[in-house]
Amino acid sequence: MKNKLILQKTKSSKNKLTKNFSEFSKLADFSLINSLNADPQSTNDGKDHKPRPVYSGHYVPVTPTPIPESKYIAHSSKLFEELGLSSDLTKDKKFCSFFSGDIEVADSPISPFGWATGYALSIYGTEYTQQCPFGTGDGYGDGRAISVFEGLFNGKRMEMQLKGGGPTPYCRGADGRAVLRSSVREFLAQELMHALGIPTSRSLTIYVSETEIVRRPWYTRGSNYFEPDIMVDNHAAITTRVAPSFLRVGQIELFARRVRNNSHNNAFNELKILVQHLIDRNYKEEIDASSSFAEQIIKLAYLYRERFISLVANWIRVGYCQGNFNSDNCAAGGFTLDYGPFGFCELFDPRFQPWTGGGEHFSFLNQPFAAEINFKMFCSSLLPLLQEDKKDIEKLEQIKNDFSNLMRKEIQLMWAKKLGLEKYEETLTNELLNLMVISKADFTIFFRNLSDIPENILLLKDSFYLSPTEEIKNKWNIWLKKWKSCLNKDIDPKKISQLMKKVNPKYTWREWMIVPAYEEAERGNYKLIEDLQSILSNPYEEQSLEISKKYNRLKPREFFNNGGISHYSCSS
Repeated sequence: MKNKLILQKTKSSKNKLTKNFSEFSKLADFSLINSLNADPQSTNDGKDHKPRPVYSGHYVPVTPTPIPESKYIAHSSKLFEELGLSSDLTKDKKFCSFFSGDIEVADSPISPFGWATGYALSIYGTEYTQQCPFGTGDGYGDGRAISVFEGLFNGKRMEMQLKGGGPTPYCRGADGRAVLRSSVREFLAQELMHALGIPTSRSLTIYVSETEIVRRPWYTRGSNYFEPDIMVDNHAAITTRVAPSFLRVGQIELFARRVRNNSHNNAFNELKILVQHLIDRNYKEEIDASSSFAEQIIKLAYLYRERFISLVANWIRVGYCQGNFNSDNCAAGGFTLDYGPFGFCELFDPRFQPWTGGGEHFSFLNQPFAAEINFKMFCSSLLPLLQEDKKDIEKLEQIKNDFSNLMRKEIQLMWAKKLGLEKYEETLTNELLNLMVISKADFTIFFRNLSDIPENILLLKDSFYLSPTEEIKNKWNIWLKKWKSCLNKDIDPKKISQLMKKVNPKYTWREWMIVPAYEEAERGNYKLIEDLQSILSNPYEEQSLEISKKYNRLKPREFFNNGGISHYSCSS
């Protein structure tokens, strides 16, 4: 699968590493707040923490609320290396204070305030405003995510955003905090997704407060309740996520709605500025700046379609389910964003959905259709900028209409690669998926075992949650013969096996393995987080026998239908 957005490893040995906060500060370059419009009703000092409607402007200047008695938990050494940062920074008091929410430790050229952005909410193509406390949709946005830094790292522009940095005008009455549980999950998930070769926001650091406690609904240990049944005390935490930008489809949608509704005199210009900023931040190398703005928009839609289709096909390849796949959770740069109620499929089920509020429309194998609807919202939001030019509108319409067919082809290519085939075999693939459902197969273990090109069902049995009957064994052996007859006879089976293992990971996210890590972290023990960082950073590699026995195994029976493991309302 093509993968244009993964941060490339830098040859840090040839570059001077940034070792202290003073040197880090000099990397600052704030293109967003320097080129976009601030909310005209915002304060000058960023002390803007109470819920209120935001009617115009691209962002609200807002200062984060630091977590008290912050304690370092972990950082991504790989991302530090790619950004040219020394791990010594995690021992720098100012660096630690800054990324636990105290940005007052910073001096120029770092901005004295961060920023939060608004976006629209649409669910499966239906526009919503009623969840907004003001009933207008002007209260949706970054309720607890505050960007605090933007800079150039080895020539690449990156934005850094605190998740759990306190309330913003978009917090809708909430406290703006993230709990340690969700912070650990997001931190590790971003590490894994990157290691899987899938475009994603990245994890920089994670800090926890030793004294601030926040209450959230969650599940009693061993509970089979669908929704949380108790309130739980959690340590507040802040993760810093990193991306080329955090511009979302929902943001473009918000400003397009304002144009459509004639919300204010500057609505059209604000939409135009925002889309231009998206192009500059995420598509600069692929879109000719000298072409007309209409041509740039057409090219933007084409490129985003390409990235988005590849992204969703890769999600399915590794068993990932976004869970809450609204347009506001779609990064307009074409990478994975917002690890809230996500999950990875273990027991194969096309309707797998870890989030209790998700429904089948956001389930595992329905993600291509959900993506198509989100892409249509994106194209519709670009439409006002084409100034009713019939030819340009027709081009955009064609790009939108071709999404379904192109997505289908990419999904077919993905299945072919997982099966080691040179071309997609529809009947063979459908028979396989049906057999996997009947056999209660583990998605990741099955495809990894299949990558060994087994002669019969014996090498696949470890991937089944139920012992197969003689009838099912016979069906598998028949299918295996059909499959092997489709493999290229001119290629050494060992080579096919190697290629399959590059797209079929051995290690994956298993929620029941993550739970002990964040539970131990609540007690001040971060060893399991470190262990999982190491294991999940090499998901395609064969690791030690000890690690394989512990982490490459079927989900234990007691965790099925278990609240907080098999399903969850939100990780908060």
